[in-house]
Amino acid sequence: MASRIVAVDGGSPAARAGLRPGMLLEKINGHEIKDVLDYRYWSEEPKLLLELRDERGRNVKKRVKKPEGVPLGLDFETYLMDAQRSCANKCVFCFIDQLPKGMRPTLYYKDDDARLSFLQGNYITLTNLSEREIDRICALRISPLNVSVHVSDPEVRRAMLRNPNAGRCMEIMRRMADAGIEMNCQIVLCPGMNDGEALSATLADLSALCPQVHSVSVVPVGITRYREGLPELSPVTREGAADAIARVEKAADINLAKHGSRVVYCSDELYLRAGLELPHLEYYEDFPQFENGVGMLRSLYEEYLEALSGLSGEEGASVSVATGTAAAPLFENISQITKKTCYNVDIKVYPVANRFFGETVDVAGLLTGSDLLAALRGKELGERLLISATMLRHGGDVFLDDMGLAELSDALGVPVVPVRCDGAELLDAVVGR
Repeated sequence: MASRIVAVDGGSPAARAGLRPGMLLEKINGHEIKDVLDYRYWSEEPKLLLELRDERGRNVKKRVKKPEGVPLGLDFETYLMDAQRSCANKCVFCFIDQLPKGMRPTLYYKDDDARLSFLQGNYITLTNLSEREIDRICALRISPLNVSVHVSDPEVRRAMLRNPNAGRCMEIMRRMADAGIEMNCQIVLCPGMNDGEALSATLADLSALCPQVHSVSVVPVGITRYREGLPELSPVTREGAADAIARVEKAADINLAKHGSRVVYCSDELYLRAGLELPHLEYYEDFPQFENGVGMLRSLYEEYLEALSGLSGEEGASVSVATGTAAAPLFENISQITKKTCYNVDIKVYPVANRFFGETVDVAGLLTGSDLLAALRGKELGERLLISATMLRHGGDVFLDDMGLAELSDALGVPVVPVRCDGAELLDAVVGR
């Protein structure tokens, strides 16, 4: 197997060695290069012998000297230098299976590629890894990896993922832990399947792999109104969320005493659903599961208050904030606090029900342009409407329903401003800085 070079970075070690687009890279220092992992690992050394085939199919060898760790400077036909691996599971909770028809094709692709877990932080289930791939991950120390565990009991996991290979998860993770691979894990909480005692057992099993298991997040299952023909599944209730939080915090206390880190965390969404106050900022340590919605709202809130303390109080603005129904109370609190500091700043908060996916979906990141338009048309929106940047996909200007940001702005008659999960950035957007 060989990978075709499509570009050579100017001034790079590869350019200085005379490599050209059109050449096929076969080996580095005698090691066959099958994909991007092999390429990145074996090209780290300062002295390289590259075995290639030129445009005429002739064997060519090139020696390269470079500082250790400096990239060779080659670009290939595909990012992975190989075909992307898709998911082989039929998970009872799969969100993609709950999408309506007619959305853009990329939204229906189910990725489960260990290489993208390492390179881009994607979560994988470990069900489609061959023995060779497991051995390679361990040998090359491909770390960290993000693993969708969900439950440690083999039979329950096979039932949840509807894949006979799903029961090997903990076995594979132990092999990786023994090889020093760092793992971040997630658990999608499905009532009646992996909650209660099953959750406690899973947290204990994962905690036993510390420090190689660096963090674990527990998030509630997302259920849309498009579940026709899918297994019956119930949303996490207020009581169920409270029970999960109690179990996770108990495990976290044990880990803190034993390992010096809590390791396991609940997502903000679970605290909101349970009607409980978010933990303090220090609880989240170095925010290892921030992208999974763990500590995002607490971080946003504290950053906002800190930035607000630096205002003169003379600022004036009239703006609106649209968010999911779950986080709306927090933004109402932010609005009231801002008004006390800056009397001329008015923030109207609009909780927006999710009509596109169904009202059981209450997070801001899954609101669509049509949801916002239906809820806000004719409302007093002030000088601009602020939304979470997580609502946008496809380059940051298109909602999940393919409505564009500019289209929504035109329909509402005000600029729609996406804001990242950053308190200082939110305050800047509020006062127009």
